[in-house]
Amino acid sequence: MTEIPAVIRAEGVNKVFTVKNADPVIALKDIHLDVKRGEFVSLIGPSGCGKSTLLRLIADLLQPTSGEMVINGKTPVQARLDRDYGMVFQAATLYDWRNVGKNVQLPLEIMGIDKAEREKRAAEMLELVELGKFAKHYPWQLSGGMQQRVAIARALAFQPALLLMDEPFGALDEFTRERMNLELLRIWHATQTTVVFVTHSIAEAVFLSSRVVVMSPRPGRITAVLDVDLPYPRNFETRELPRYFELVTHVRELLRDAHTFDE
Repeated sequence: MTEIPAVIRAEGVNKVFTVKNADPVIALKDIHLDVKRGEFVSLIGPSGCGKSTLLRLIADLLQPTSGEMVINGKTPVQARLDRDYGMVFQAATLYDWRNVGKNVQLPLEIMGIDKAEREKRAAEMLELVELGKFAKHYPWQLSGGMQQRVAIARALAFQPALLLMDEPFGALDEFTRERMNLELLRIWHATQTTVVFVTHSIAEAVFLSSRVVVMSPRPGRITAVLDVDLPYPRNFETRELPRYFELVTHVRELLRDAHTFDE
């Protein structure tokens, strides 16, 4: 059987933040992680454990102090230059003076793609996130959940190999968040994009992921990686399965164990 290649590989990665006249802060310590093509991997851990820092190292928004990061077979710098990933933050970060269609087209404009192709891809992505009728609307005319769907459409517009998501649903109410979880799984299945997802929610991590990566308090380390054996496609009924509750309990126990991780 052919082994599925890794889209992300971290080998002994450390990140230390230095501030003048203050002690260094060890954000990440000895991170080893492989994420294979097509996986949905969630990073979970307490606040300050380095989840978002690790995501930013993958995106080349930060650089490791030591160790090696390989993204899509390249250095993070080259992967960023080649636009191998799209990124979605907690805030949708849309431009209010551009309509929805123009917001989705923005990365394609930066890439120099011609107008006809930009409009075609933007229309396709908006249909994918079920917002095809809202291309002429402006972000302030949309709900929070709709704005996040536009942000996802924009991140996928240039067909990246990797989608990085930093607590994208953290500011939404619980009902909208559960609906967005379903939408994201549908989009992931349709695009086959590899997803790395940062969350504080155990329930969300278990519901979405093929694997959950558990991190310890600072200095952030990976203390466990759990395979989630719930079948896809997942739906509201998935959250009622005994196995779902077992996995949620298991992740909670792993997080509790991470707090007593022996340094």
